[in-house]
Amino acid sequence: MTAVLNQAAVLVTLLGLLAAACVGMRLRRIQPTLPVLTDFLVAAGLIRLADEPSWTSLAVAVRMLLNTELRSLAAGRARTPGTRSPPRAPRG
Repeated sequence: MTAVLNQAAVLVTLLGLLAAACVGMRLRRIQPTLPVLTDFLVAAGLIRLADEPSWTSLAVAVRMLLNTELRSLAAGRARTPGTRSPPRAPRG
């Protein structure tokens, strides 16, 4: 089971790098790629945590999740998934 989980974590990491690269090429900005990449890296970390859980690995996973949430709050992206931004007022 250890080899399968390690391969899955590596695959998720590679898919995250690919997805972040696609987002960066499509939007031509780096800032939107960071949340995509961190989500995939958190997923890979959680897959690795499923292998042999320890207090250290759990603390690292919690720290990664908190860091992701704090970065989202600081950037002003703390909205629930599926919600839209309020419409902007027309200029003029």
